[in-house]
Amino acid sequence: MYRMSELLQLDRKIFHTNDLAILWGIADKHNLYMTISRYIDKGVLFPIYKGLYSTVPITSLNPLELGQAIIHRYTYLTTESVLSQAGIISQRVYDYTFVAELSKRVSVGQWSFRFRQLKDVFLHHPAGILHQNRVFIASTERAVADMLYFNPKYHFDVSESIDFEKVSFIQKEIRYPYVRP
Repeated sequence: MYRMSELLQLDRKIFHTNDLAILWGIADKHNLYMTISRYIDKGVLFPIYKGLYSTVPITSLNPLELGQAIIHRYTYLTTESVLSQAGIISQRVYDYTFVAELSKRVSVGQWSFRFRQLKDVFLHHPAGILHQNRVFIASTERAVADMLYFNPKYHFDVSESIDFEKVSFIQKEIRYPYVRP
């Protein structure tokens, strides 16, 4: 009961297996998995994805926090997701698009996530990265710079809404290979 109340009092809703081991002070893997299994059976934990659990049903989760937790590495939302939200591209975006140190596609519940691989030297550069509600998100200009890095000939539907001076500044600061503004 102590472990359950400890878990439910936290502000977080998503936990990796290792998070639970540390939180509960359980070193023995068998004991840990048995405890997790019992909490799943009681409806306290919900399995989400390989070694990832939640204290609320999947449908109640923030998909951006979920995407960040799935990859279990530094990542930020960018490219199509940010550009669509900013009105720069008009096509419907089905995946939440992130960059990370590895490439991966994952579907969980009603959401799908795409992680594009970005070299560490570019990935970890803070230029144009915002921290909003526990999630790292690229500014519009950083998302444009990222998209041009992946596809230098990408067509932006509403290019007049892009501040290409800021994009160029970010490209130079990150040291992306120069790409057309």
